[in-house]
Amino acid sequence: MIVYELVCGEGHRFEGWFACADDFSRQSAAGLVACPLCNDHAVAIVPVARIAVRRQGDARGEASGSGEAPAPRTDVAAGLSSEVLRRLREVVLATENVGDRFPEEARRIHYAEVPARPIRGQASASEAEALRDEGIEFAALPAFLTRESH
Repeated sequence: MIVYELVCGEGHRFEGWFACADDFSRQSAAGLVACPLCNDHAVAIVPVARIAVRRQGDARGEASGSGEAPAPRTDVAAGLSSEVLRRLREVVLATENVGDRFPEEARRIHYAEVPARPIRGQASASEAEALRDEGIEFAALPAFLTRESH
């Protein structure tokens, strides 16, 4: 997994998690990467500096452990009040997590094979593209909304 700091054309910053470095390019070209706030597809990777930290007692200036200071929090969640964030998480957690069955369940709901209900889950890039081709609307949720514990 690789985590990129991303920014849309409107200046909203957020994280994107990808299986490998090439996944961002492929997903972006396929229109699968969008800002979670404004749905802008003009998304770019933001360079993030990592700074080595000198720990006390380390004469060489090399940090023990990872050697890096934690990156400052610049994702979308950082700009939201705790109350807004709490309510957004409540809404998301009130959905049924169907996991990797998301494409199948989304189709069943879309084609009225089962009663409509709010669901969330995972879909591969090709599954997401196929759902969009069928006219099934859905949105990718940022990780800070879908984590079960905070």
